[in-house]
Amino acid sequence: MWKLGLVLTAALFIAGCDKAQQPASSSNVANKVVARSALPAAGRKSPEKTVAGSALRKTYTMNESFDTVKEAVKDALTDRGLVVNNIAHISNMLQRTGKDLGKTKKIYQKAENIEFCSAVVSRKTMEADPHNIIYCPYIISVYVLAKEPKKVYVSYRKLPRVKDKKSDQALQEVEKLLDNIAKEATE
Repeated sequence: MWKLGLVLTAALFIAGCDKAQQPASSSNVANKVVARSALPAAGRKSPEKTVAGSALRKTYTMNESFDTVKEAVKDALTDRGLVVNNIAHISNMLQRTGKDLGKTKKIYQKAENIEFCSAVVSRKTMEADPHNIIYCPYIISVYVLAKEPKKVYVSYRKLPRVKDKKSDQALQEVEKLLDNIAKEATE
């Protein structure tokens, strides 16, 4: 029975991919699905999750390991056929440059920004208004504060509401994509 579920999950994944970014092979999908579905079966406790926000950002938190949450974000991206453009190692940069600046306060245990793009959503956004280029690439931050070593944050920047209806709809589609990825990664 699990094989049928695996095949259906892989088929849904492939059908939902950005056409310009199809997965390299279905065996990678199968390995990821098996690995993710095996976690609860191994008796893994479901982590606590909270959601917070402000006018500028939306943040989800979990009591889980940084690496597990980061991989969940990357999986949520690849499950949609999206590709990670870059991972910015923010905590490493702050630690490295802090020495040169004479600043020793540790802000993060670990912090990374995951940058990605969607050919479909980006095109729609920039066709609506070419100046929307400033919102691409999209970024989801995964971080652990030095003061809260057992809590992992997953955050993204909220996009503005604009007067032009077409542009506003496109930007809200980007925000919905960001929110769905962050939500899925913290489930």
